[in-house]
Amino acid sequence: MTVAHARTAGEWQGADLGTRTASYDERDAILYALAVGAAPDELDLVFEERLRVLPTFALTLAQWAPDALGDQGAFDVRTAVHGSQRLQVLRPLPRAGRLELAARVGEVWDKGSAAVFEVVVESDAFVATWSLFAPGCGGFGGERGPSSPKRPEAQPGLRAEVRTAPNQAALYRLLGDRHHMHIDPDAAQAAGQPRPFLHGLCTLAATTLELARSVGAHPAELVELDGRFSAPVFPGDRLGVTAWPDGRTASFEVTDGGRPVISGGRVRFG
Repeated sequence: MTVAHARTAGEWQGADLGTRTASYDERDAILYALAVGAAPDELDLVFEERLRVLPTFALTLAQWAPDALGDQGAFDVRTAVHGSQRLQVLRPLPRAGRLELAARVGEVWDKGSAAVFEVVVESDAFVATWSLFAPGCGGFGGERGPSSPKRPEAQPGLRAEVRTAPNQAALYRLLGDRHHMHIDPDAAQAAGQPRPFLHGLCTLAATTLELARSVGAHPAELVELDGRFSAPVFPGDRLGVTAWPDGRTASFEVTDGGRPVISGGRVRFG
């Protein structure tokens, strides 16, 4: 009898995760803007007649891809966490439409006791890369990968605050990421948290909105975004944003009561 070979983490590198057509309408884009903190008077984000779609909305359309890798058994979905996120915007998203998305496993880094899987989703409008930290999957002899970016030594050029809403996780999950830990107290406790916590991508998008306001850019002009998730954020928390702007580009970090929640952030507006 032949025993099936179980893939090591490194053997997932380059794996095809399939394609999908993502459809959305203006209501979806407006709901997203409200879920990440758009104000009701920002009419070009929340009013269909003036709508400019936030580029980070693309990440909700591609959320199926990292979920697909977990479903295929690459790692234990109960313990893996979202480590970081990158987004490169190639063109503005239309108010409504259909996008053809193709997903694959990019690099797989060996961190010793854990592995980091990169899931890359590509379309003609954006390229998005999830980094997923998977305990227990390391030790396969691969490269460790790049180290975390260092905090700038210069004094920050701006400080801002992001006020999350008590219902923000409940609202954001309607965009597609319905993992129970963001809504169900029992599931959150099983994941090691005292109560349901906010999606990392929601925190990242809310920060991007505030940074756009602070540097005088429109959030729909985002062309590059990168950030590493350090700790959970709970709905209702007030977050501190520290940034080092250089024109329409900025390095940034986000803290919650002095505790880092996003580190190594970088944003660029066109």
